[in-house]
Amino acid sequence: MFNHLIGYALPKGRIFSPSFSWIKKERFDSLSEEQKEKLIHLCPDFVIELRSSSDNLKELKAKMAEYIENGARLGWLINPKEKEVYIYRPNQEVEILQSPQTISGEDVLQKFQLDLTEFWILD
Repeated sequence: MFNHLIGYALPKGRIFSPSFSWIKKERFDSLSEEQKEKLIHLCPDFVIELRSSSDNLKELKAKMAEYIENGARLGWLINPKEKEVYIYRPNQEVEILQSPQTISGEDVLQKFQLDLTEFWILD
């Protein structure tokens, strides 16, 4: 799992730094040491974008769609202000959850669950 300090050069040319990201071990191990320390030239398998008060929701939604178009297998856009989670998956409509208690990594990160119960009360 990586934080926002890691940047990705996506296959279709854009460079992004998601709030959090994860790359399958086999894919990460195929990178050179230099590629691991600098800009990673691939799309992460899983991305999380956490909307801050200064972020434009429309732009974040477009960014999430671009991750999926470039090969991400799962993406979460967490919008604390509205207590929403947008779930992005390849070849599927975006799923919008209102105030979910937990969300799971599904088949991408099978044992990963994020508990959001206390997250929603931070407002």
